[in-house]
Amino acid sequence: MIPIRRNVLSMQPYSPGKPIDEVKRELGLDRVVKLASNENPFGPSPKAVAAVKLAAEKMHIYPDGAAYDLKQALSAHLGIPASSLMVGNGSDELIHMIGLILLGSEEDEMIMGDPSFSRYDPAAQIGPSKLIKVPLDSNYRHDLPAMAKAATERTKLLWIANPNNPTGTIVRKSEVDQLLKDLPEQVVVVLDEAYYEFAEGQEDFPDAREYMLAGAPVIGLRTFSKAYGLAGIRLGYGFGPEAIIDAINRVREPFNVNGLAQLAGIAALSDDEHVKKTVENNRRGLEFLAGVFEKVGAKPCESFANFIYADLGRPARPVFQALLERGVITRPGDVLGNPTCLRVSVGTEEEMELFAAALEEVMAPVATR
Repeated sequence: MIPIRRNVLSMQPYSPGKPIDEVKRELGLDRVVKLASNENPFGPSPKAVAAVKLAAEKMHIYPDGAAYDLKQALSAHLGIPASSLMVGNGSDELIHMIGLILLGSEEDEMIMGDPSFSRYDPAAQIGPSKLIKVPLDSNYRHDLPAMAKAATERTKLLWIANPNNPTGTIVRKSEVDQLLKDLPEQVVVVLDEAYYEFAEGQEDFPDAREYMLAGAPVIGLRTFSKAYGLAGIRLGYGFGPEAIIDAINRVREPFNVNGLAQLAGIAALSDDEHVKKTVENNRRGLEFLAGVFEKVGAKPCESFANFIYADLGRPARPVFQALLERGVITRPGDVLGNPTCLRVSVGTEEEMELFAAALEEVMAPVATR
């Protein structure tokens, strides 16, 4: 008879990609490569590793709850005031807190694309508030005109993952400009730019900083998990209107970002070489993986992230399982909203060659018809 809220019981726990050690144990494999979680194939920034090692002996001291030094480093890096910044235990925590401060009743509405990042759902469900999912368009992109039409006077929050996870597709600045004109004035738009470094420089690519600095009701989110390779230490950040930052500081835990993560983030921001190496490898990897999928008759999306999402034209779960048995962990589309699709992260050259060989073997009966 424990009185747990009904909306909490209706929520689904997050389902992460299978860990390497688990796959080895289950299938008795010696060699397993993980291409399921969009991790940096080169690992963390070496400068971040060095900073963490130096700080390890101070783990008994509480971290700076205001993350002053980290925010100053981010402010210099981004060219925005430190007062406009928020940091979190991964951008996942910031997503959660944005829902807490903006959604609070069953009348409130939240809009997101479908499929898109699965951690947006709980931001509405915990309210509990109405969750409106707008299908992606035929090219697996956010359908911004349809999202604008779905908004009402009760809509409080709208999410755009750009690039989108799981599809890797992007929307353009001109499209976001029009969306902001079409939305009711009370709607806060979140541009989740977790994969920003991989899409930066694309023609007409929107930058959440520009909207925020212009006074638009826009929040930008980014992370150290991808291009900087700090997924295991959990560090995300965001920026937005001062009212948003003030509210986040009211609801967040006192020491929500640990001391090692803060120092790792500061060091990683100065490691341009590591980011450049990662982005260049990613560009080659996207081209390679797109060619692999096309070779077996699948249809890959044009990706601007660090993964490829492809429609196999057949149920993806058996393909996922067959790849798993060959020591390659991927992400099946049924858990992401599209049962015929498969998502594969960019890895090292060796890892992607192993994936290519395994996929050709698995898909051969279909590809040769």
